[in-house]
Amino acid sequence: MSKTAQAEGALETRGIEQVPDHERTARTRELFPTWVGANISVLLLTMGASLVVAYHLNIWQALVVAGVAPLVSYGLVGLIGIAGKRGGAPGMALSRAVFGQRGNLLPGSLIWVARWGWETINAVTGAYAMLTILDIVLGIRANGVLDMVMLLVFVVATFAISGLGINAVQKCNKYATYLFGVFSVLVLGYLAVHTDWSKVMDHSAGPTAAVITGIGMIAAGGVSWIPSAPDFTRYLPRTASSKAIVGTTLGGAGIVVLPMVLMGAVMAVGTPDLASATDPVSFLGQILPTWIAVPYLLIALIGMLLINAMSMYSAGFTAQTLGFKVPRHWAVSVNAVISLVFGGVLMLVATSFLGSFIAFLSLLAVAFSAWVGVFGADMLRRTEYDGRAMTDTTRTSAYWYRGGFSPAAVASWAIGLAAGLMFTTSDWFTGPLAKNNLIGEYGLGWVATIVVSGVLYVVLPKPAVVAPQTADEVEEPETEPEPALAV
Repeated sequence: MSKTAQAEGALETRGIEQVPDHERTARTRELFPTWVGANISVLLLTMGASLVVAYHLNIWQALVVAGVAPLVSYGLVGLIGIAGKRGGAPGMALSRAVFGQRGNLLPGSLIWVARWGWETINAVTGAYAMLTILDIVLGIRANGVLDMVMLLVFVVATFAISGLGINAVQKCNKYATYLFGVFSVLVLGYLAVHTDWSKVMDHSAGPTAAVITGIGMIAAGGVSWIPSAPDFTRYLPRTASSKAIVGTTLGGAGIVVLPMVLMGAVMAVGTPDLASATDPVSFLGQILPTWIAVPYLLIALIGMLLINAMSMYSAGFTAQTLGFKVPRHWAVSVNAVISLVFGGVLMLVATSFLGSFIAFLSLLAVAFSAWVGVFGADMLRRTEYDGRAMTDTTRTSAYWYRGGFSPAAVASWAIGLAAGLMFTTSDWFTGPLAKNNLIGEYGLGWVATIVVSGVLYVVLPKPAVVAPQTADEVEEPETEPEPALAV
């Protein structure tokens, strides 16, 4: 992160405009704690447990899932992150170059709405973590009023961190990484000593289709970060190593995802009723001793705060690209309010957290994947982005194309999204092609979405790539000339 433009830890005021080259002084190694922090969540334990409880996999199959899922999802996060160092702007701002100034409103709106769900799930999990700590330490039982109070505390804390900006997020991630590493080793050690390993090893294997579906379920969390990847690489210099961006992203995510998913799978053997639990956290208090459970939950709570802070940080940029004419830190407040409202509904109404969570993940991956296919295919031909054109939302913009739309990008996105949904199965929605074929049965709807949208974009005629002007070559406009939502 640049320290020339603003003091470390200060409020970040830069929005969706291109970062000038003289401010792009970050280092690729700073991405490691960023992606560690993005995965410090007990939701990974819940997902690992679901591999045993819902998918009926054994420990060896869970190991395969835990190893392959982050390789796939965070490999894509790292690859799309390369666009950040090329363009020096957030992902959804760079997306204007692909879809057009008005066309970008379509995937941008869907991604923004999908983030509401992801942030709501994390906020609810954080609230449950605080409730579990109160129960273990003080014997205070949860009730409707206390649920809402804890949810409010979590959302306000998230807003405070994300509102400050990237310096605050990255600094918190750095310290959370160290703490999480120490206590994860303690938990692993405790499980190694106290687990009935004969029971774990005797668990029968599940079908191959469940393994592949499990990979998709775990990978969905990483897929949700793909459009945000440039947000955290835009302060890297243009000369930063692309290999280092991908490698550091993979390393930071993988070092958390693999052990936590396996820990969840091991814990589920001793807690078979996890599938019907109303929250994803309280089982930790049953499995771990207090001296481990409380500090581990506190650190996981910090991690979930950071995850939601990162998500809301990116959501602020998305809101700006949709035409909200407010500073980024105030744009963040919109998502904070939404996650508070939706989180309250989930905590008061949902009867099975795990079932709702898995259903949400299956649809989340498809929602993000349509954009990934088109944007990723565009990166094959576009190595630079025009900073002035990104912020110019009038007809004079080089990214106006036809009436503000890139027909190839919008068509590819829409068709890919529809194709993925047709092959998707969840408790909330089942597509007409989800049965009696490998794509549907193996839970590969999100993969089909990426492939269909990406291939279509490659073959369809596209506007020519314009020569870019960087932020160092032009004056940055104080405000966009025309609201992006204008017709």
